[in-house]
Amino acid sequence: MTSNLVKRIWEHKHNQIEGFTKKYNVQELVFFEIYANAESAIIREKQIKKWRRTWKLRLIEEKNSNWEDLYDGICS
Repeated sequence: MTSNLVKRIWEHKHNQIEGFTKKYNVQELVFFEIYANAESAIIREKQIKKWRRTWKLRLIEEKNSNWEDLYDGICS
């Protein structure tokens, strides 16, 4: 969850944040959702984290079937 998606993705792309994305060299944004407030976003994030991997993959593929990096699109 972030209030500045462009900044957060830039940090991940440049390995500025410790954790999962740096450890596994995850640098592409393939899915995101926008919420009106932080509370709703956190609830959704916790919900998705409990899901099985296959459910998460299906969610991504429903919105971005080619697994394109969405970063450039949100920067413009």
